[in-house]
Amino acid sequence: MRRHPLITAILVVGLVCALVAGLGLGFDALHAAHPAALPSPSRSTTAEQSEKAWPKPAPIAWHACSGSDLHGLECATVDVPRDWDSPKDGKRVHLAISRLRHTEQPYEGPMLVNPGGPGASGLGLARLGPRVPGGAGLRYDWIGFDPRGVGASTPRLSCDPGYENGPRPLYAPPTTGTVATWLQRSAAYASACADRAGALLDHMTTEDAAKDMEYLRLALGAPRISFYGYSYGTYLGQVFATLFPSEVDRMVLDSNVDPRRVWYGANLDQDVAFQTTIERFFAWVAQHDDVYHLGSTTVAVEQQYGRIAQALAASPAAGVLGPDELADTVLEAGYYAAEYPGIAGDLARLVAGDPSRMIDEWRAVDSPQDDNGYAVYLAVECTDTSWPTGFQTWQRDSARTDAKASFQTWPNTWFNMPCRTWPAKPHTRVTIDGTDAPPTLLVDQTLDAATPYEGSLEVRSLFPRARLLAEPGGVTHADSLSGNHCVDATIARYLDDGSLPARAAGRTADATCAPSPLPAAG
Repeated sequence: MRRHPLITAILVVGLVCALVAGLGLGFDALHAAHPAALPSPSRSTTAEQSEKAWPKPAPIAWHACSGSDLHGLECATVDVPRDWDSPKDGKRVHLAISRLRHTEQPYEGPMLVNPGGPGASGLGLARLGPRVPGGAGLRYDWIGFDPRGVGASTPRLSCDPGYENGPRPLYAPPTTGTVATWLQRSAAYASACADRAGALLDHMTTEDAAKDMEYLRLALGAPRISFYGYSYGTYLGQVFATLFPSEVDRMVLDSNVDPRRVWYGANLDQDVAFQTTIERFFAWVAQHDDVYHLGSTTVAVEQQYGRIAQALAASPAAGVLGPDELADTVLEAGYYAAEYPGIAGDLARLVAGDPSRMIDEWRAVDSPQDDNGYAVYLAVECTDTSWPTGFQTWQRDSARTDAKASFQTWPNTWFNMPCRTWPAKPHTRVTIDGTDAPPTLLVDQTLDAATPYEGSLEVRSLFPRARLLAEPGGVTHADSLSGNHCVDATIARYLDDGSLPARAAGRTADATCAPSPLPAAG
């Protein structure tokens, strides 16, 4: 997975989301059925063993959060063992957490939230509860947290803060010089992580983060927790529910990672899927040529984009925006249809000689001078499981994929290349098993590029009591609770009383909603 658009997922949701509390949806409209109350599950063996082996968490000292972006939330720090294999060795990681307390009864317990990445801060996601229609979210305490290494949690990972400063060496074509440059650059970044991050790199897996969540449950004093995960957060939820199934109450997983493809294969799958969504974006731009003047056909827009990239290769805009930076920024439109007008407008201004808006967007996407998100992304994905160590494998697979999906393949290859020489040892991938997990709601759009739809079908097959809500033809990633009435009402029913659609036979969705319409130009 690429990091940067996933890290900004909640920011995009915030921009496009109309607060659904104003939709006037009463519970009578939201309730389709009231299933019998679910039996309280027995404690899982893993949870019982962990609680005995782990140090008792200290009471949480909540206080008002500082900073305008977290205004109205409570914040705290929870110390968790750095090494879950030696939890009582005294070495700790300090997790930053946030809370928006419930305001309605009956109280449903804590809802932990993760926006994805890996590497994204989750503190602001504590605000998600009021977006659930009909007030169903107001009965939960919404708990945001920065996973280990991320954001306000300490130690905070950083290896080379200027690594993504522009202009960078060309991603493509993969000439002898380009390949040599990126191999050296990637190896140097991995080496810098070894020097600056130290022992924490050995304890950055998704399994570590899932055990952190279980420790947060203990610190919160809750018998069970609910979980809402976007993108990579769905994989975190899968791992948590595999390890601690009896400690899960309700779980919403939006845009599901395919656990069979973690992580080398998942990135190759992404490359192909992004080719489709980028071409859909170019087609939309062509339909609005009267506004953007970038070409009246998909091919014409693609050619105009190519000319822009060539011009930037010869002369980077403002000395910072080259073709790599342009590609990273335009890729946002491959994630989120809501970004179409902004990215198209930025391209039009760039052609007209004004690069300022595109540069601003690039800075928001790639975070030059701050590599925390990228460092954590690599620290997690490079050690969750093994990666090829021989470049010949990467080169063969990338060349094969690039032949049919040229927009993202080589950028994504170089983005992940530090995993080839990563200094921490890879772990054994968790075998996902949702057999004992409670009824779970999965959500996905069928043309989601960051986490292709096959992943949601696979997770549904592994979680026998899960239901999949699909949005056929949708091209946006991780956008539930963004104002789509059908999607959001289904989530509200589930969070209210556990109601889910009937499970269909076969490898298919259990219910569908039309995706939100594509945005207007302008």
